[in-house]
Amino acid sequence: MPLSATAVGALLGLGTQMYSNALRKLPYMRHPWEHVLGMGIGAVLANQMVKWEAKAQEDLDKLLVKAQEANQRRYFGISVFSLSFWPHFLLY
Repeated sequence: MPLSATAVGALLGLGTQMYSNALRKLPYMRHPWEHVLGMGIGAVLANQMVKWEAKAQEDLDKLLVKAQEANQRRYFGISVFSLSFWPHFLLY
């Protein structure tokens, strides 16, 4: 997975730089160091996006477990004995 994210990011960086040169009607490889810089930035951003997505999924799983536990306590954690302490108008 990291290799494919790196390759995709590098290609996006290269494509962005070439597209920028094409829009300005300059030669595609006018400054080769800009292409290398674009490929490096694209690769780093793609890898960071993959890491962020994995972290977001992990956080979502934790929140879903907490919500499920809260629902279990809310709906199934009430016993008959705890209801006897509530005011009667709240029970009906």
